[in-house]
Amino acid sequence: MKSKITVSLVKNLKPSDKPYEVADTALKGFLARVQPTGAVSYYFAYRVSDGTRKRYRIGSHPTITATIARDAAEEAAAKIVMGGDPHQAKKSARTKKKQSEYETLSGFIEHKYKDWALAHQKRGQETLTLLESSFNDLYPKKLIDITAWDIQKLRSKLTKAGLKPSTINRRVTTLKAVLNRAVEWKVIESNPLREIKPIKLDSSSRFRYLSSDEEIRLRESLDDRELELRRARKSGNQWREARDYRKMNSIDEVFADYLKPMVLLALNTGLRRGEVFNLLWTDVDFAKRELIVEGTTAKSGQTRHVQLNSQALDVLQDWSKQSSGEHVFPSPITGGRFNNIKKSWEGLRSRAGLEDFRFHDLRHSFASKLVMAQVDLYTVKELMGHATIQMTERYAHLAPEHKASAVEKIV
Repeated sequence: MKSKITVSLVKNLKPSDKPYEVADTALKGFLARVQPTGAVSYYFAYRVSDGTRKRYRIGSHPTITATIARDAAEEAAAKIVMGGDPHQAKKSARTKKKQSEYETLSGFIEHKYKDWALAHQKRGQETLTLLESSFNDLYPKKLIDITAWDIQKLRSKLTKAGLKPSTINRRVTTLKAVLNRAVEWKVIESNPLREIKPIKLDSSSRFRYLSSDEEIRLRESLDDRELELRRARKSGNQWREARDYRKMNSIDEVFADYLKPMVLLALNTGLRRGEVFNLLWTDVDFAKRELIVEGTTAKSGQTRHVQLNSQALDVLQDWSKQSSGEHVFPSPITGGRFNNIKKSWEGLRSRAGLEDFRFHDLRHSFASKLVMAQVDLYTVKELMGHATIQMTERYAHLAPEHKASAVEKIV
């Protein structure tokens, strides 16, 4: 269909079963395309210098009128005469605008890195949260303008906030990894932080682990806690019975609740807290006396087989008789994976008088006992699930009393 494209013509165009076009009789290449829905769009069709046919979309009605669309088509025609390509120019402008969204740290993280992190990192959301909390001051800066001086100021700020050098190093490493992705994805040519060196750490720094006396106190406190839970349940039921209230189930099983078997398992296997939380009954093989830490949930990303000593085996066998669900330690609130055990753990730690002792330090205790028993470091490495032997070597100095007894042998 051919006709001069005017405001009144467009207003009276009727939709058809199939899309059709109106070619303007006054300006060659100026088109109005009508969809079956009645929507009208304006285009300019042309040839570039090599004869290739192209089509440039001007816009749609009623966002722009036929008059404005004609002016845009005439402008495009003039550019073509001068050797230009409106379609390519528009594409380049769109690409340039898109790239500008990635120039700043916030833009790159939001528009490119975020989706990748959530899809490929087990703790992707944690990484994104850490980046925002640690590097918020750098978010408005262009990636190429982030400097070593920025990192030095950040280190000073985090140090004053009380963070340990190892924690600061991990955070800076996370930012460097983000910029490495920007290089890999051709957003910037090079990582401006590539020369940044980590803060030097004391490789002989002290790890917190249980002394013999502390382990005795911990085990006694677990038993005392169990006894108190049973007494409290019995007393509570007596109070309910006296008032004709419904009684709660009595505690007749081996364990009063999850904490004692959880602590004893960690103490005898060196499992991380998250690994304990993620453990499923399908990961436990009583016949082989082992459990499997799946790579999808392990910090190292590698699946490992953990042998169970007699106490760990007994604990799991007894606990299996009273635990229901797919998780070895199901949350008593949700029945699914545990979120945290902060309240019960802090109560136990306080009861045992363990100063500055975290659940993770049960893992250090496991490693130190292996070293004191003269288990070779490569075996300790496998049991701990360390990625490198250097990580395991950190535990070699964890037994001063063991070394003291050793030097006494030369007297």
